[in-house]
Amino acid sequence: MVRVETVLDSWKTVREDTAQAVQDFPGQELDFKPVPELMTFGETARHILEAGHALTGLLLDGVDDLTVPDFRNMMKKQLPPLPDKPDAAVLAAELRKSVERRCEALARQPADFYSHIITRFDGQRVTRLEMLQFIKEHELTHRSQLFLYLRLKGVVPPTTRRRQAKR
Repeated sequence: MVRVETVLDSWKTVREDTAQAVQDFPGQELDFKPVPELMTFGETARHILEAGHALTGLLLDGVDDLTVPDFRNMMKKQLPPLPDKPDAAVLAAELRKSVERRCEALARQPADFYSHIITRFDGQRVTRLEMLQFIKEHELTHRSQLFLYLRLKGVVPPTTRRRQAKR
């Protein structure tokens, strides 16, 4: 059985590495993307923030069907306040604040909150805990993209630095 506390603690760790990647990226180059059809580094970081914040906000508000036609507008109402083009410091700070606020609110929920079945935006029926795990996995996917962009700029990602420091 997966425990809520484990998922929340793991998400905080993933998010800290995401925020650190934003801080480590050359600040004037948030518009970098290796090929035209990809999101920029800054857009990817903002996407991580907004998706995690909005989706958990919908969970906390009790929304249990993410297939509704108004889904995008519901998401927009949950977005954290950010300038159109935040700099790296603002983006990293909001990434940290958002996960702390959401994890505190999620940790206060009773056990039956997490066993409730919802319909994900792709139509799949999942528990709220499974949806939370999905949100974390979504962030991991995009964090890997940020790490690749770091490598392309000659910057060692925070997870690798930690591993190297243990040697």
